[in-house]
Amino acid sequence: MDDLLRTFIMIAEKNSFTKAAAELHLTQSAVSREIQVLEKKYGVLLFERSNRYVRLTKAGEILYTQAKTIVVQYELIKRLMDDLTHTAKGELSIGSGYTFGEYLLPKMIQDFITRYSDIIPKITIKNSRRIVDQVLRHELDIGIIEGSFDTSGLITRSFAKDEMVGIVSPAHPIMDKQEIELYDLRNETWILRERGSGTRDVTDRLFETQGFMPRSTMEFGSSQVIKEAVEAGLGVSLISKWAIRKELQYDFLKSFTLKNSPVIRELYYVLPNSRFRTRATDLFIQFITENISSSRAIHE
Repeated sequence: MDDLLRTFIMIAEKNSFTKAAAELHLTQSAVSREIQVLEKKYGVLLFERSNRYVRLTKAGEILYTQAKTIVVQYELIKRLMDDLTHTAKGELSIGSGYTFGEYLLPKMIQDFITRYSDIIPKITIKNSRRIVDQVLRHELDIGIIEGSFDTSGLITRSFAKDEMVGIVSPAHPIMDKQEIELYDLRNETWILRERGSGTRDVTDRLFETQGFMPRSTMEFGSSQVIKEAVEAGLGVSLISKWAIRKELQYDFLKSFTLKNSPVIRELYYVLPNSRFRTRATDLFIQFITENISSSRAIHE
């Protein structure tokens, strides 16, 4: 049954029997037969078909939603059974917010697969809000998020702290001041991440608690673009110290800590709310918890 559902899901997502057949390495006639089996089993049509399109019927939409969950559970059962009889192996789907995912996770993954060569990480990098949503839908085994989000229905654990600092271009006159307060930056253009990101969440909370309103803002969906915008003199920003190690080393940016307003955020891992999880997930949690300390040392 799981193979039939996988075929059905592939057709629904590709909107094409031909493309689904190619992706699954099956003939188009074999794919059609599998859908006929499902339609006969449930007594409904699952797709509307014409020469121009393939789309789900109402029954197909219902089955698609449920089938996605069922296939995830099939895969989880298989991996849990493997864990009982073998060492940890197979795919481990990991999602992460951009800062951790771009600046810390790659080296950790390299070290992790060196130690556990039978585990195959699949990495998804998105903003933290979207990572939470994917864990809720059981599309990820574990998510790593930056900042505070509604994680109702998930297991959430803090495992590290991340210091956020202000950044400006090296020639910015604000660096002549011995102490910098948020109020000193009221006439600056603030370069911000998009809403839903952990960095934006922390920045918005800082502004709210300080009663601060920047003169103008610009918004980008990438920390890398923000760093380049600040380096070009477009404005100032708040960013993780992990994200600017190279820029500080080569004097592309200058950083500062706000007087009386240190900005420290929590990093969390989030898990589906289940009694069971794979051995690979537990090993990864143990690994990042142990190894974050070496990454933290670079912060200093």
